[in-house]
Amino acid sequence: MLTFSRGAAALVACLVAGPAFAQGKPLPPPASDVTPPVELSVSMKDGKPVCDPAELRLPADTNVVLHIKSSADAPVILTAPGQFENGLIQHSDGDLVHVESEKGYTIKQNGQGTLRLRTMKAGQEEYACTSTRNQSAPFKGKLVLVPPAN
Repeated sequence: MLTFSRGAAALVACLVAGPAFAQGKPLPPPASDVTPPVELSVSMKDGKPVCDPAELRLPADTNVVLHIKSSADAPVILTAPGQFENGLIQHSDGDLVHVESEKGYTIKQNGQGTLRLRTMKAGQEEYACTSTRNQSAPFKGKLVLVPPAN
């Protein structure tokens, strides 16, 4: 029978979670001291995920609290180019799992969680919600990063 001491179990937990907590170079101060909460919901329609809002508008270069709630009957991967890299992620909790490639977060089936992150510079990117059951049919939305109102 395999047994672990607390120290060994903690070491294994750190090694497994390490990529999600890796530190890059420190970020400059945010463009705004306001930390707006934002809601994102995920559902399924005809076996495909649908994210709401389709146009996700966030203040650029700002700390944001993203509340995610899924009613999907399968895990869904939320991706946005560059946005979910370790240097921009401050904290995640709930039913969210950082994708090993750092390109997104998996939201567990019928899960919910909170993601605290620093948004990228102003501009537009595509974001996607992809079912782990059918990766060939992702929902594609628009991530719009606008200069913050101070």
